[in-house]
Amino acid sequence: MSPTPHRTTGVVLAAMALGAGLVTAVPALAESGDLRVHDVQGTTRSSPLVGEEVTDLPGVVTAIAGFGSAQGFWFQDPEGDGDPRTSEALFVFTGSTTPDVEVGDEVLVTGRVSEYRPQDGAQTITQLDQADWNIVSAGNDLPESVLLEEDTLPAAYAPDHGGDITDLELEPDTYALDFWAAHEHMRVRVEDAPVIAPTDGYDALWVTTRPDENPTANGGAHYGSYDDPNGGRVKIESLIDHAERPFPEANVGDTLAGVTEGPVYYSQFGGYVVRATSLGEHVTGDLERKPVRAAERHEVSVATYNVENLGGADDQADFDALAEGFVEYVGAPDIVGLEEIQDDSGETDDGVVDAGLTLDRLVDAIADAGGPTYEWRQISPEDKQDGGVPGGNIRNAFLFDPDRARFVDVEGGDATTAVEVVEGENGAELSVSPGRISPEDEAWESSRKPLVGHFRALNRDVYVVTNHFNSKGGDEALHGVRQPPNRSSEAQRHAQAKLVRDFADELLAVDPDANLVVMGDLNDFQFSRTLDVLTGDGALANPMVDLLEPNEGYNYVFDGNSQALDHILVNGALAGRVDYDVARINSEFYDQVSDHDPQVLWIDTRRNTPPHRG
Repeated sequence: MSPTPHRTTGVVLAAMALGAGLVTAVPALAESGDLRVHDVQGTTRSSPLVGEEVTDLPGVVTAIAGFGSAQGFWFQDPEGDGDPRTSEALFVFTGSTTPDVEVGDEVLVTGRVSEYRPQDGAQTITQLDQADWNIVSAGNDLPESVLLEEDTLPAAYAPDHGGDITDLELEPDTYALDFWAAHEHMRVRVEDAPVIAPTDGYDALWVTTRPDENPTANGGAHYGSYDDPNGGRVKIESLIDHAERPFPEANVGDTLAGVTEGPVYYSQFGGYVVRATSLGEHVTGDLERKPVRAAERHEVSVATYNVENLGGADDQADFDALAEGFVEYVGAPDIVGLEEIQDDSGETDDGVVDAGLTLDRLVDAIADAGGPTYEWRQISPEDKQDGGVPGGNIRNAFLFDPDRARFVDVEGGDATTAVEVVEGENGAELSVSPGRISPEDEAWESSRKPLVGHFRALNRDVYVVTNHFNSKGGDEALHGVRQPPNRSSEAQRHAQAKLVRDFADELLAVDPDANLVVMGDLNDFQFSRTLDVLTGDGALANPMVDLLEPNEGYNYVFDGNSQALDHILVNGALAGRVDYDVARINSEFYDQVSDHDPQVLWIDTRRNTPPHRG
């Protein structure tokens, strides 16, 4: 069959956009050029021909990205070179112009080789831009997709290179990241794929090729070490018109039954992704939210919950959904530490810092849902000094059930006054309550300050510190170009943990038998240096590690990994008298009201607990 003219010419469109009257002639149709796609892709992450124009690369159109500002199409050479390091496919970038090609078209493509990096630290995407193509024939069979099975993706995730891996020779049989790079833009597929992360707000989910890789009881993939990031994870997005085939609303433990298939692409969010041209059938695993156990009469229940930017301007439905969780699943704890409470005007940057309306609305919603009528304590931050969404002024706060716990108020706490431990007539006391730990220390720059409170519950003194440490923003991604990734945000968390540890040491120096709970969103893992600072030398214990099965220590799901960012720690004297659980109501569900799961600690007041001496 003789070649037919191309339907769309990227060069002409680009030239027209540059200036009126500028016309670029369409190159005369030529036989297949001297180069093939694998010559462009090369054996490293970056093309050996970057910046050069290549002519008449042959292939078959396998998929089309026809929306947004990153439109284009994928084409793949059915004839490979037999080298597992070289991809046989490319993406043709056409900007905001929908390419006039059809899946199954045989094309000859001419264009400039470029490497697109979505953001600093990300891998680059080898592609053609300023492109022109000719359609040789239509309706061709597509190259067979590569089946991603249990042993297809190597267990080792990335080379431990100590820097930029762009120019390293790919080892696709050794490292999962290299496998993806060696199959960039090629058609791959998964079959009967288990879902390990729920559908997110951007219509993406994660499946695994190795369901036996660090499995959680609910079917997730537990992240328990920097050295083992679960290389069998596969991110799925869809190229199918959502009006034609809505993206599945999946939970952890569900399945994409049958074949899910499409080209490999790369995103700054999650790394390599399969842009599906066919989606398997969504089969539910019937994951259910289950309540934690009820507290016994002799137990003081303490919980921590990151409520994900809850502000006074939010819809009532947001408050009601959180309230249902408190009452139905978290058991309406006696004492609650909250993170990410916004001010009364929410994300409106208007100088408002008070959060009384936000907390009152939450308290009222919990009471309306059948829970206790909580009281609250908090300290308003200085405007725009605690990080988070600009104008939101997120902070930590306490709720407590006045029928079960009493707050020991000591006046004088404000945004800049540091709480101190003092030795009173009856033991340890706080200089201010509620108070903040070293709020003017540079460790808390643009970050939330810990809130400290003194409670009396069941005739016992309980000292609680609720925290929200510096976020991981700025850290390099697991899938990034530098391996191992640099975790630059850790330094600030280490300094924050040191200040909290100092406070704990001061309290326990005054009263070694004090009931101390340090909890909240520490934004780091149980195996991290941040947690080591807090728990080192046995100062604080981590019940999640001590009481849960190894693969059940998680409360957050990110990039397909079930991981622990939130913790409840207790001092050594208290460690043997507590029980602990995670209320799994958010992180594994697509219809979550927060991206964090709350946690509950139960303190047994019957055993080895000296009564309040006041």
